[in-house]
Amino acid sequence: MEETDREAVATAVQRVAGMLQRPDQLDKVEQYRRREARKKASVEARLKAAIQSQLDGVRTGLSQLHNALNDVKDIQQSLIDVNKDWRQSINTIENLKDVKDAVVQHSQLAAAVENLKNIFSVPEIVRETQDLIERGELLQAHRKLMDLEFSRDNLMYEQYRMDSKNTHDMNLIHTYFGDMQKLSEELAKQLWMVVQRSLVTVRRDPTLLVSVVRIIEREEKIDRRMLDRKKQTGFIPPGRPKKWKEKMFNILERTVSTRIEGTQADTRESDKMWLVRHLEIIRKYVLDDLLVAKTLLDERFPPHYDIFNKLLNMYHQALSTRMQELAAEDLEANEIVSLLSWVLNTYKSAEMMGNSELSPEVDVNSLNPLISQNVVDQLLSKYMSTLTSNIIGWLRKALETDKKDWIKETEPEADQDGYYQTTLPAIVFQINEDLKTKVLLLCLQQMNSFLTRYKDEAQLYKEEHLKNRQYPQCYVQYMIAVINNCQTFKESIISLKRKYLKVETEDTLSSSHTSMDATLDIIAKEGCSSLLDEVFMDLEPHLNELMTKKWLMGSNAVGTICVTVEDYFNDFAKIKKPYKKMLHAVYWSSPAETSVMTGHSLTRYKEQGCKAKQRSVLKTMTIEAHRRVVVEYIRAIMLKRISFKNAEERKEGAERMIKEAEQFRFLFKKLAAGSGEDTEGLCDIIEAIAEVIKLTDPSLLYLEVSTLVSKYPDIRDDHIAALLTVRGDASRDMKQTIIETLDQGPSQPNPNYVPIFKEITVPTLTVPKLLK
Repeated sequence: MEETDREAVATAVQRVAGMLQRPDQLDKVEQYRRREARKKASVEARLKAAIQSQLDGVRTGLSQLHNALNDVKDIQQSLIDVNKDWRQSINTIENLKDVKDAVVQHSQLAAAVENLKNIFSVPEIVRETQDLIERGELLQAHRKLMDLEFSRDNLMYEQYRMDSKNTHDMNLIHTYFGDMQKLSEELAKQLWMVVQRSLVTVRRDPTLLVSVVRIIEREEKIDRRMLDRKKQTGFIPPGRPKKWKEKMFNILERTVSTRIEGTQADTRESDKMWLVRHLEIIRKYVLDDLLVAKTLLDERFPPHYDIFNKLLNMYHQALSTRMQELAAEDLEANEIVSLLSWVLNTYKSAEMMGNSELSPEVDVNSLNPLISQNVVDQLLSKYMSTLTSNIIGWLRKALETDKKDWIKETEPEADQDGYYQTTLPAIVFQINEDLKTKVLLLCLQQMNSFLTRYKDEAQLYKEEHLKNRQYPQCYVQYMIAVINNCQTFKESIISLKRKYLKVETEDTLSSSHTSMDATLDIIAKEGCSSLLDEVFMDLEPHLNELMTKKWLMGSNAVGTICVTVEDYFNDFAKIKKPYKKMLHAVYWSSPAETSVMTGHSLTRYKEQGCKAKQRSVLKTMTIEAHRRVVVEYIRAIMLKRISFKNAEERKEGAERMIKEAEQFRFLFKKLAAGSGEDTEGLCDIIEAIAEVIKLTDPSLLYLEVSTLVSKYPDIRDDHIAALLTVRGDASRDMKQTIIETLDQGPSQPNPNYVPIFKEITVPTLTVPKLLK
């Protein structure tokens, strides 16, 4: 207590010291005293109230404990009295056993009296119930069946209570009501028939379906009641629980499976499209059934049946089973594609499960796959293996079909732009229209070997034609079609890659694509070479007339050449643009090089091809055709088929050369009409040579020849010697002097001049022998 007082004093001192820290606070001492006095009074009042409340609680608790003690004493006394009375009444209870048996017997008799009417009328009720079932009045039939079952179950329950081990009486009751079990089975058959046809019944007679559902619900309630009584008493009537609701769903499940399996109307032997038809019928049936289930069936069942989702799962499971069965069969390649396309695409599309009328109940994203990924991979592997051999055989057959077209006597078909083509590219690439990346990769890989065979067949086609140029009749047109096919192949390959291949996949095909492009270019190049061979084989007899006596006397060889070239170029206009450039590039090759291009000519082809890309197709065609004709004309001069005897013949020959150069110029201007290309330069070479031949003053011959050499610096000594030989008036010494002087003179070639004489060879007679 003293310690507490000291702490209180110390605390008070601290508070006072805190309040009187400044002199001006002394004036408020009285005010501080009154405030502390009020606080003290308040604290004391609260303390007194708290102590009083505690005292009241203690007083109440003591009173209740006292009352509880008295109650415990009373209960103890009562238990002593009960125990005493119980011990005294044991003998009395044993004497009442007969009364107990009488009570049980009375209960059984009361149940028998209560069901007496039903017991005696069982045969009649059975007949009435049978009639009701046959008439289709299922609800009334079930009501009577329930009455019979109620009577039987009560009798058997009372017998069970009286003597559960008395099987004789139990069997007697069961036998008496034996026909009732047959009625139950007959009624169940009628119910299951309605359930099996529920999707049809709900549209034709929905009341009947509702009756069936009500009967099943009644039986479910009776099952639950009987199971509850079994937990309490251990007794359950025979045939319970019936589980008709579970059986109903089993019937529905079997019905769905049968409906899916029953849609296969054909086999592969009777119809090649059996699987497509089978899958389409499944799609239509499933969609129609689910729409009916959602709009009509769902309203006829209690909500807790969740009938639509149950049916949806049944259909999904049945479809999965059926698809797995189909996948396990020995399917052909096209059948595998049909199956995978249906499973992976059609099933979840708007044509089936993704139909807007099924949403939102059906979420396609939550549906499990119909077949596992492992099965899909196995089907794809089998398909790719089968497709590889099929494609090889199919491409071979396509090539054979195209080869048969080549020997037709009618021109090939033309596309919408008028270009010749055959059906080969369309046949080859139509198979890929609905295929995915793996199939496309396989097809493109097989294209390499196919194009190689195609190249070989085109070469054989040319060789067979050369044996007899009258056969086939439309050789030129079909060779043009082969060239155009190459471009169509290229366009189709690019289109398919762009449509089906991802960017990262294209790298795997880059080398293969490059190889295909190279093969196609070779086929087109050799085709163009064949066409040019054809032109110049027709021109050969006319080219051979140039610079001969017959020519000098008035041959129309050049006119025929112009007409022939123009006629062929009308056909060449049917070549598609990309390969027209290749045709012109081949013009640069000499006749010996047109059939097979050497490394040198291929290099020149590439160099000139770059220039060709800078020109229009018509310009390039005109220049190259013009160049080739001029080369052949100059070659005819260098072959020294004629040697003019006098100035008059030289004048006549030179003027004829100038006139024919003008004919060539007119022809190629016509072929390049509107192109704006200057094609006169090539014909100028013929005119320049003609001026050398026409010259009447031999003393000026050196000057004229030097002018010619300065313009065309690739003229060699043998060209000059041959030209002077054709002129016919140059002596041996003059020829030697001119050649030696020209060799010593400076050469200033035109940088824009494309060499032309280096492609022209002079007969093997050497210059020294010529001068002798």
